[in-house]
Amino acid sequence: MPVHARTLARLLIGLACLSTLSACGLFVVGGVAATSATVATDRRTAGEQVDDQTIELRVASEMNKAFGDKARVLGMSYAGRLLLVGDVPTEADRQQAETIARGITKVRTVDNHIRVGDITPLSVRTNDTWLTSKVKSQLVATENVPFRTIKVTTERGIVYLMGKVTQEEGQRAATVVAGISGVNKVVKLFMIVARETLLTEPGQQGAAAPVSDSSSSGAAAPSHADPDGGAQTMPVQ
Repeated sequence: MPVHARTLARLLIGLACLSTLSACGLFVVGGVAATSATVATDRRTAGEQVDDQTIELRVASEMNKAFGDKARVLGMSYAGRLLLVGDVPTEADRQQAETIARGITKVRTVDNHIRVGDITPLSVRTNDTWLTSKVKSQLVATENVPFRTIKVTTERGIVYLMGKVTQEEGQRAATVVAGISGVNKVVKLFMIVARETLLTEPGQQGAAAPVSDSSSSGAAAPSHADPDGGAQTMPVQ
């Protein structure tokens, strides 16, 4: 092989290796950057975020073991405060689900909004998913709402909001969501904090839906269980 050809071949191999290493480097650095960005805009600590993800996975696993396909129990956790929604056949099942949830590591308190009744039809759940997306988009578009630290889920048209917010931020977010078409009710499960404790500051259509406030003040949320199952009293539009 001529010298210039060998040189070119070595250069191409070197570039290929460099490209591979760069891709790996970008993946690692990108992962760290993504995590850092999340921590910077999410008012939970990095540890709390990991714990919440683990809690949600454990809820899914434990509820599937306990109920199989006879029930549908979903969990959403924020800083160890766990919201339970879904459908179970009996009140005893509802209480069993809460007991299981309270036994999961790092769960600090449980908000039991599970509905007793038949499993919600797929069409309604699909609409709930669409409403959740709509709510998140509206929160992003609203000034002075820390949308990156607010978690949202929807069950039968009822929107649940969780996050670490000031009193004003929580009320602003709930008011915006209550005005979204298709939302039957807004339930606030916020952790209320004083503005001075925050390290960083985050950069209506038709009649408003009712707002239920189960927010807590300070770092710890009190235990709360809704005896009516929350979503069961709300009609689906």
